[in-house]
Amino acid sequence: MAELSKRLQAVADLVTPGMRLADVGTDHAYIPIYLTQNGLVPSAIAMDINKGPLERADTHILEHGLDGKIVTRLSDGLVNLKMEEADTMIAAGMGGGLVIHILNEDPAKTRSLKELILQPQSELAKVRRYLEEHRFRIVAEDMVEEDGKYYPMMKVIPTEQKGLYAEGVPAAEEELEYGKYLLEKGHPVMGEYLKKELSVNQGVYEKLRVQESERTKERSAEVLHMIKRAEDLLDRYF
Repeated sequence: MAELSKRLQAVADLVTPGMRLADVGTDHAYIPIYLTQNGLVPSAIAMDINKGPLERADTHILEHGLDGKIVTRLSDGLVNLKMEEADTMIAAGMGGGLVIHILNEDPAKTRSLKELILQPQSELAKVRRYLEEHRFRIVAEDMVEEDGKYYPMMKVIPTEQKGLYAEGVPAAEEELEYGKYLLEKGHPVMGEYLKKELSVNQGVYEKLRVQESERTKERSAEVLHMIKRAEDLLDRYF
């Protein structure tokens, strides 16, 4: 049976069982293999923009005897996915800007999906803001730490009304930055992340205090703001 890394397992766990899967940027097709092998999805399309990863994916799919349930497809994002060919899309392990590009390439196709599992490696607030502005709702969030790195992820559905977490309710800045559910549930990995962020920024602030330029004063004010924000979130939620 296929086994996943902690990060990929958390991504796979967000997929609703029974959905037809499209895995964008599939690389080795680890998640499609795991989900089909365990009967969690009926079929999967493993997609990548480069031939090399698809060749590796084909090898792994054949090794697991799943060539009848998983097909590979060369595609820039969702370009070569047909309308209503999949129910769930995964976009994991890529920068936030690329995630937004994939979602925005063909809005009608993106909105035809029942759910999107997103795990941006950067620009989380920017991704969440895009989702809010384009009528998507976050219905679940998770976060793992692996090899010293932190990976937040989310399950998203298209909606008719704006409201990132609740209909008609704009997300607060802290929710865009860190994730409402991760904060409100006191997610332990988010707590670890905030403590680390606090410690790093405290060290930066101490170094900046001994310097005497207008630029460092501005930077000191920015870092102090981040310190106070982390302290406030830790006090309220953890």
